[in-house]
Amino acid sequence: MLTLALAGKPNAGKSTFYSAATRAEVDVANYPFTTIDSNRGVSYVRTECPCLALSERCGNENCRNGKRYVPVELIDVAGLVPGAHEGRGLGNQFLDALTNADAIITVVDASGGTNAEGEPVEIGEYDPVEEIDFIEEEMDRWLAGIIERNWEGVERQSRSPGFDIDEAITDVLTGFGASEADVAAVLRDLEYPENPREWGDENREALARLVRARTKPIIVAANKADIAPAENLERLRDAGADDEQRVIPTTAEGELALRKGADAGLITYDPGDPDFEIAGEVSESQRTRLEELRETMDEYEGTGVQAALDSAVYDLLDHMTTYPVQNETRWTDGQGNVLPDAFLLPTDSTPKDLAYAVHSDIGGGYLHAVDARSNRRIGEGHELAEGDVIKIVSTAN
Repeated sequence: MLTLALAGKPNAGKSTFYSAATRAEVDVANYPFTTIDSNRGVSYVRTECPCLALSERCGNENCRNGKRYVPVELIDVAGLVPGAHEGRGLGNQFLDALTNADAIITVVDASGGTNAEGEPVEIGEYDPVEEIDFIEEEMDRWLAGIIERNWEGVERQSRSPGFDIDEAITDVLTGFGASEADVAAVLRDLEYPENPREWGDENREALARLVRARTKPIIVAANKADIAPAENLERLRDAGADDEQRVIPTTAEGELALRKGADAGLITYDPGDPDFEIAGEVSESQRTRLEELRETMDEYEGTGVQAALDSAVYDLLDHMTTYPVQNETRWTDGQGNVLPDAFLLPTDSTPKDLAYAVHSDIGGGYLHAVDARSNRRIGEGHELAEGDVIKIVSTAN
């Protein structure tokens, strides 16, 4: 399962985002460091279910009338303050918690109502644009420190015959989630001295930046968009566009209200919808708040919470959804369940990659695959696409 992490300074709305996205109860308060230990839960990304091509919807518990929700792990970590890479605040704990994440959603208080330390200030008093590069800078400097502290080991290894710098650096970065392929790709784009003993701080810092960018890409949720000055959101988008960083206007509080309202039967709403319908008895104050929220959703095509999750997986990580089945005609498993499973895979994945994702034994015994939409056999090197329904034929079936 892919893992996304919510990062940001204290009091930016991370815990509200997490609660809305997972419907898990967590502490939410208007003071710094509400979150001390990381919260872990299951959220979902949304895509179109292949059952839309069938005469009836699949009935899967994660499908709502053709809107398919695919599970991902979501981590809400302690808030980050300037100097976290040196241990300020809960810095080390925060950064350690990010090592297992595949991508990071930085939650920014777009209203400017909290300062760099997460303390409440008058809305507009603090410039949220300063937070665009905040998380990645802290992570880059933290990782550079790890590399520097372990560089002596790389230098020692370099004196041995058969020294491989890719392997040596991978050993240093294993805990950060960087593979040898990641390190090799980074080194191809990096100019550096052949002898590790000639590396300086600038070389190690450049290595850290590129490794972090490759293994922990970042998307920005510009939270509190419903109360943020319009110029703040515009400037946040402009600042993010400089390095193609995605900035998504978000109201985590609005999303949480909608999900609670839907659970209570007061409104009709599916996560990611651009609008909702009032379906039950609501008070006048509730109706007023809902209509205000609808105006924000009209402007930004939703609350932004689902959009941030979806963009992190489908755009930032460049993944797709594929559906393995046992019966290519009915699109079912052995028990007759229609489209029972959905797997998130990198976009260049093949049928054999899907087989291994289902189970290592299925992958090890892979024979061939069938595209259930066309009912044709496809080659082992065939690149799968979003929404593909695939039958895997394996000796382990």
